[in-house]
Order: sequence, then structure tokens, then C-alpha cells
Amino acid sequence: MLQTPSGGAGDGAAATDTGLMSIGAVLNVLREEFPEVTISKIRFLESEGLVEPRRTPSGYRKFSAEDVERLGHVLRMQRDHYLPLKVIREHLAAMERGAAVPLPTLSRPGDGEDPAESGADTPAAARIGRSRLLAAAGVDEQRLAEWESYGLLVPVGDGVYDAEAVTVAGLLTELGRYGIEPRHLRAMKAAAEREAGLVEQVVAPLRRHRNPQTRAHAEDRTRELAGLTMKLHAALVRSALGVRLP
Repeated sequence: MLQTPSGGAGDGAAATDTGLMSIGAVLNVLREEFPEVTISKIRFLESEGLVEPRRTPSGYRKFSAEDVERLGHVLRMQRDHYLPLKVIREHLAAMERGAAVPLPTLSRPGDGEDPAESGADTPAAARIGRSRLLAAAGVDEQRLAEWESYGLLVPVGDGVYDAEAVTVAGLLTELGRYGIEPRHLRAMKAAAEREAGLVEQVVAPLRRHRNPQTRAHAEDRTRELAGLTMKLHAALVRSALGVRLP
């Protein structure tokens, strides 16, 4: 459970003896579990109605321990379950009403759903159907079709998508709030495909190896290389922009 610090003063420290915390203190607490979180992210979640801190007469935000726990819960659902903010907001609202609602999850083969929804033809991977994707992303058919037209989302079967589609849809939605349209993202899609191709080229000999143990290592090597390429991509973007993110 997240722990709230005490002491300090000013907008970047915990708030006096009221038990309320400044946004800087909240950031320090959250970073113990979410190193990538930023003040901008906290403000964005507030703007989306996911947390409502109090305001001092001078306009400073002051967060309660419950606010911090709620932020942690939101960030955890984004990180662990790839849920877009609209779905998280609705889930939290239902919990506040006292409803016993399960956390929305991606469909998996064998859970009793229609095969087109569960992706039963590929039992090793999580799949999500089109209707579930629309609901999770909080978009309509027109927006999804636009993403597909630019190749940003591609079904793996007839109306079935892989699990990453939820993450991609959520990010496309958030970027759209800044005026970044699908047509602007074609270069990013092309770059991602080139990076994936490079990784595949490196691990291909492992996949074709006669030794079953060596072939089994191919998946681990793929994950390792994917992580490294994503870190390099992020570092190059930061360098090009001349910014240093926390």
C-alpha cells in the first residue's frame, strides 16, 4: 500500500498537520511504485475527473491519503490491465456506488465467450473482440475504422485483435486530445515495424535451431530486445526534443 510522508512545506512538500499533501509530495509517494509518473500526469488525471484534490485559497492542490490511494489504483489499472481512462472512471464510479463490479479484463480462449470474441484459433495469446475493444477504448466504429485505415490497429482475425490493441487505442485517444491525428502517426507506425523487423532478424536463427531448448530461448530474447529497442527509441526522442523526463 502506498505510504504518505509527513513534514516539509511549500508546494513540493507534504502539507502541514492537516494530513493533506501537495502535488510534489504525492509525486514522491507515487514514484516508489510508478517511477515514470510526472506532475503533468497527475494533473491530467485530475482533468479527466479521476481525482479531485482540494484547493487552497491561493489555488494550490492539496491531496488526501485517499486521493493518493485512488491515483495509485488508477495507475495500477493502466499499467497492469491496459485499461483506458474512460473504463477506469466508470469502474471507480461503480465501486463508489457500492456496486460489486469485476475489473474489466481482456477475453481469453476458453472463458465461455463466442470464439470470434475470444480468439479461440490462437490459444496461446490473449484476444479481444471488436465490440469489447470499442467499449474499452470508449470510441465509436468511425474512429476505430479511421485508426485501421492508417494501419495503427490491425485485426489478427475476423473482428479479433491482440491484447495490445487496448493499449494502442488508449494511447491514440490520449494523443488525440492534444490534436495529434492518426495521419500524423504513420511515421511512428513505420518506425515500429522497422524495429520489430530488426528484432525478428536477430532471433530468427534461434527460432529455426534444431535444439528445442535454444528455440525456447527465442521468446525470452525477443522480449529482451523489444525492451531495449523501446528504451533506445524513448531516449532518442528525448534527445531530439532536448527534454529530460523524470
